[in-house]
Amino acid sequence: MSLRARDVWFRYGRTGPWVVRGVDLDVEPGEVVGLYGASGSGKSTLGRLLGGLDRPRRGSVEADGAAPRPGRGVPNPVQIAFQDAHSAMDPRWRISEVLAETAPDAGEVAALDPVLVPPALLDRFPHEVSGGEAQRVNLARALLTGPRYLVADEITASLDAITQAVIWRLLLERVRADRIGVLAVSHDRPLLDAVADRVIDLAALQAEPAQ
Repeated sequence: MSLRARDVWFRYGRTGPWVVRGVDLDVEPGEVVGLYGASGSGKSTLGRLLGGLDRPRRGSVEADGAAPRPGRGVPNPVQIAFQDAHSAMDPRWRISEVLAETAPDAGEVAALDPVLVPPALLDRFPHEVSGGEAQRVNLARALLTGPRYLVADEITASLDAITQAVIWRLLLERVRADRIGVLAVSHDRPLLDAVADRVIDLAALQAEPAQ
């Protein structure tokens, strides 16, 4: 069982350039894989493909033997956390409501790790929390669905070094304990070297452009 991409190709539109070209990739349960590449290299697009938000033009993506399919009435086994955590929240909802949207049991929000999401944040609105606090909420919401895999797409890129370290420590503790496979997407190679079990350079995975 794993999160697996096989010969995955993707482009926007019928005639656009290939953004992802012939990629093979595996993420095992409990493993943290770093995906390194420059801005615009296709990292985020590959993350969306692995999470089922986009479908490959060619090739296949499977999570534990089935294609990931968000929005089908059951939790997607692959969750994605993006860099801009604030944009993933309804600004009209309090943080408790944002979290309750994906919690299978309302009691799970109250039982959240207070270090990950301090209780004082629950009554606030998204505009009342910092970028680091918003990312903690974003990660907690993804984890509440009980995912098998998590795509963490530049989740700390806009945060200071101390906040980055805190968020990654909290996340790694949880995913190690629950054996959640993580694809950590970043253009920051030293960060990936510090948090991942292995690091893959996307450029090395890409095939030559197809016609």
